[in-house]
Amino acid sequence: MTSGHVGTLDVEKLFSARLHAVRVRPYLATALFALHVVPSRQVPTMAVDRHWRCYVSPAFVARCPVEELAGVWVHEVSHLLRDHHGRGDRVARERGLVGPGERLRMNIAADCEINDDVFGDGLARPEGAVEPATLGLPEGGLMEDYLRQFRLGPRTQELAWLDCGSGADGLERQWDLGPEGAHGLSAQEQDLVRFRVAQGITGRPGDVPRGWRRWAEEALHPPQPWRELLGAAVRSAASAAGAGEDYTYGRPSRRSTSVPGAVLPSLRRRPPRVCVVIDTSGSVSDAELGTALLEVAAISRAVSGRRDLVSVLSCDAAARVVHPLCRAEEIPLVGGGGTDLRAGFARALRARPRPDVVVALTDGQTPWPAARPSCRTVVGLFARHRPAWSRDEDDPGVWRSPPDWARVVEIGPARAAR
Repeated sequence: MTSGHVGTLDVEKLFSARLHAVRVRPYLATALFALHVVPSRQVPTMAVDRHWRCYVSPAFVARCPVEELAGVWVHEVSHLLRDHHGRGDRVARERGLVGPGERLRMNIAADCEINDDVFGDGLARPEGAVEPATLGLPEGGLMEDYLRQFRLGPRTQELAWLDCGSGADGLERQWDLGPEGAHGLSAQEQDLVRFRVAQGITGRPGDVPRGWRRWAEEALHPPQPWRELLGAAVRSAASAAGAGEDYTYGRPSRRSTSVPGAVLPSLRRRPPRVCVVIDTSGSVSDAELGTALLEVAAISRAVSGRRDLVSVLSCDAAARVVHPLCRAEEIPLVGGGGTDLRAGFARALRARPRPDVVVALTDGQTPWPAARPSCRTVVGLFARHRPAWSRDEDDPGVWRSPPDWARVVEIGPARAAR
């Protein structure tokens, strides 16, 4: 379907190329047919906006072979499926990237993410398509990764023409019809398209490129905000039966009336005490230790902001002094040797008053207590690639799975808590 007068646009050729793309990449059919074509002489080739409109240059369609046009269809719809416009906006805010030059870098980085495994198997590589090898970069990265690895310069000067539209980098173009223009998809409709495509990909695991498999897994199981998960895990542990509870005679129990001559105490819930054990072994990076201090402040907020109820203990192969929380940045994190958080757990449980919840922030490369501690436990794992978990405590080089009695939250690009 097209908007307005098509002029010299060869619609039959353009749509034949889309059908070819559907034949060779059937799992993308829902997305390809969701794009609304808008002829435009302002775009260099083909471009998309964040509302799923595809702007097409008639001159480009005329000179491009059908097989390559099919590759361009897949390339452009890939920007939208992978939310490159939304991700571009976020990375621009986080890293202070402004101006057309930085948006061009985002477009190039997004192209590298797409093009490293999208072509072949019946889909021709369009002329001039940017791949990681074009910039001397490794394959398999994400847009955000590639942005850190190159700058505009001699290797990119021939890519100044590149423009996949606001759907690729988030910066609106003069040809965009905008949110009020005709035939745009709503946010709900876009999510539905992505969901259906992800379902199609998971149903064809044997013949789908790894980049698309990774995308589909995240689309069906989106990452959750790990800081919220950690706070929820702490609150859940702190509110469990027996945590933060004590008896008081200040308010007699209602059951006293059933025991004449006796005054029974009532059960009172007091604010829970939390002890945070931070892994300071040599395998934990400075960045992860900095993250741990941020989490101490987040844990304090999870228990109503009562810093006097939060204590911090640094531990490598030996436990250090338990520090009350005044300011997180003033907590001394001492260590650097091997890892044995069993010492940290033992030291935390000897503290007086005893904690209701112990939170261990670690990379996971440690032995764990053989028995369930006498209080609730939350384990925050620093996110990183891990080989298979092992329970062999005689081998200090293995990764040991956190015990089943702990609530586990992955700190970083986490998926979920268990």
